[in-house]
Amino acid sequence: MNHKPKALITGASSGIGAAFARDLAERGYDLILVARRADRLKDLADQLKEQHGTASTIAPVDLNLPNMPRKLAEALKARGQYVEMLVNNAGYSLPGHLLDQDWEQHRDFLQIMVNAPIELSWHLLPTMLERGRGNIINVASVAGLIPGTAGHTLYSAAKAFMIKFSQSLALEYRDQGIHTCAVCPGFTWSEFHDVNGSRALMNKMPKWMWLDSDRVAREGIDAVLKGKVVQVSGLQYKAIHAITKLLPERLLLRMIARRSAQFRVQSA
Repeated sequence: MNHKPKALITGASSGIGAAFARDLAERGYDLILVARRADRLKDLADQLKEQHGTASTIAPVDLNLPNMPRKLAEALKARGQYVEMLVNNAGYSLPGHLLDQDWEQHRDFLQIMVNAPIELSWHLLPTMLERGRGNIINVASVAGLIPGTAGHTLYSAAKAFMIKFSQSLALEYRDQGIHTCAVCPGFTWSEFHDVNGSRALMNKMPKWMWLDSDRVAREGIDAVLKGKVVQVSGLQYKAIHAITKLLPERLLLRMIARRSAQFRVQSA
């Protein structure tokens, strides 16, 4: 009988999500891989089985659908799959100012970035509590710790929400064996910027600002297992976070405003 702990990872088909899958497989977890691209998930599952003997359940679902987190949780329960590590990683960003996008796009964005991770946590927490152990990682961002920008309007707001949500969960359930951590990377090598159309802009960023996705995942897992509540990835981003806490908000906003124009999506 298989007694290996199970981890559920959303957005597992590439980037930071795939890095979490690789690291957790190496640590002896079996996996539930959630993303829209079934072919990518199967390739990853096959790779991890060959390398680590990992048993992976593939769940090619679209978390944009409001009822999908509940259906996913119900399917796991029906199969007797108990999640010990939940990694809420799925996400993306919408370029432009608030009115540059249709409301439906913002609605779907908030479903993925806020509603789905909260609902998955709500569905999976009771079993963690029954078993007296569990870990929840919410992949947030340094963007949630510093002032917002003009452009990508809801991104930093959603990430700030996830940081506060993580802090509350950590306080509410840590005495019952449940650890929650908000992992806050900065710019990380992945397909993220290809999806939101900002790759050309990101290629102009200094190389020292970029993080490796494997490092982000490794440090994030180490952090939650140690009971850390907020993990800022990379010394450069720890320094940026520290500096932003010391500078006056008016000065910070002025500095950020100088760079915000480049994020504006031009109307056709």
